[in-house]
Amino acid sequence: MFDILYNLGAFLIAISLLVAVHEFGHFWVARRLGVKILRFSIGFGKPLWKKTFGKDQTEFTIASLPLGGYVKMLDGHEGDVPEAEAHRAFDHQSLRTRFAIVFAGPAFNFIFAIFAYWMMFIIGIQGFSPIIGKVKEGTPAAQAGLASGQKILTIDGKQTPIWDVALETLLPAMVDRDSVKMTLENKEGQIFSTELNLSNSEQELEPGKLFEILGFSPWHEPLKSIVGRVIKDSAAAKAGLQKRDHILRIGDKAVNSWMELVKIVSARPDQDLLLRIERDGDEMDIPVHTMSAKYNGKTIGRLGIGPYVSDANRVLYHYGVLAAAAHAWDKSWSDAWLTLKMLGKIVSGKISVKNLSGPLNIAIYAGQSASAGLARFLGFLAIVSISLSILNLLPVPVLDGGHLMFYLVEAIKGSPVSEKTEIIGQQIGVAALVLLMSLAMYNDIVRLLN
Repeated sequence: MFDILYNLGAFLIAISLLVAVHEFGHFWVARRLGVKILRFSIGFGKPLWKKTFGKDQTEFTIASLPLGGYVKMLDGHEGDVPEAEAHRAFDHQSLRTRFAIVFAGPAFNFIFAIFAYWMMFIIGIQGFSPIIGKVKEGTPAAQAGLASGQKILTIDGKQTPIWDVALETLLPAMVDRDSVKMTLENKEGQIFSTELNLSNSEQELEPGKLFEILGFSPWHEPLKSIVGRVIKDSAAAKAGLQKRDHILRIGDKAVNSWMELVKIVSARPDQDLLLRIERDGDEMDIPVHTMSAKYNGKTIGRLGIGPYVSDANRVLYHYGVLAAAAHAWDKSWSDAWLTLKMLGKIVSGKISVKNLSGPLNIAIYAGQSASAGLARFLGFLAIVSISLSILNLLPVPVLDGGHLMFYLVEAIKGSPVSEKTEIIGQQIGVAALVLLMSLAMYNDIVRLLN
């Protein structure tokens, strides 16, 4: 229950912030260009808080449904406009001004992504060195001569200090079924180069299956049965288990690894166990009563502990202030281009629609990134902000891109599109968005069930 509430809270904070950035773009540019703002709202529905500011008495509102927001401007299409203020109405502005105001929302989302990545690179991300684990025979990795224990140094000339960077550098090649040049270091310290060719890979690109396409898995240090963390108010906490305790036995069963520990405890829900542990060089017995939990329709036992992970291959990936700005700029543009490319391939059927994610999956990622630290959460905010920017620029009526499309038509024909055309376009746009969101929600539910 706590995880659900935590994920929901992180999701609401993220969406509210990104919506605020988007709407502030419209608001700020409109104000700068002389358009009167009547209301700035984060969320829809009944106002939870509102206050008026400024000479125009603009109403700022936080509403009960946080999944969106809007900026209401003085506009003849939405009500009567006093003659004295007609020059400040949105519909009385030049085509260039209207275009700038509408475009500002997606633009501010993109600018925010650059800022978020900049902060992320300055703070730094903790990650693991990209060391290759098991390589499957007959796969692109095996054909390229990759083997367990090799460390990836560069991909197409870009340094790959952690797995995050290695995967994001490999992803475009996976999308295009292209090849990349790799520099690696083997266990003996010898450096060599090879080419990883993904053109003949038949594995469909889906979330969670990137390594199946590549043909290898990341190397993981075998986890010992050492406690890395103790969850508050858990069975382990009540029994007095501490971080760095080494669990040697459970009853008469020896425990040689973390997986053995999980297997033994999972098979004993709501039971009394006697743990033989080593703490600070001394062995002692600790009695504990396991908790019960539901997993895949079964009742399993839990202690409420996490494994201890060695820092031997952990790396802090970060840059100085100026270098971080350059990397943030490059990453924002490369992410935007990759997002556009993937959308195009989904529409053309070259990539599975299973790659679409809805609010449930985004909420889970929000919670996971927030619990992983500020830098990870900033990276999450950046990629979602870029996605919102691109989504809003799609030429779909009711989105910013739909309005911009109508403005381009107006520029070509010399007059605005008819009100009837706009209404029909909006109806088509709403239907398309409902279909898209339904598909994304279906994907989310399938992932949760799996």
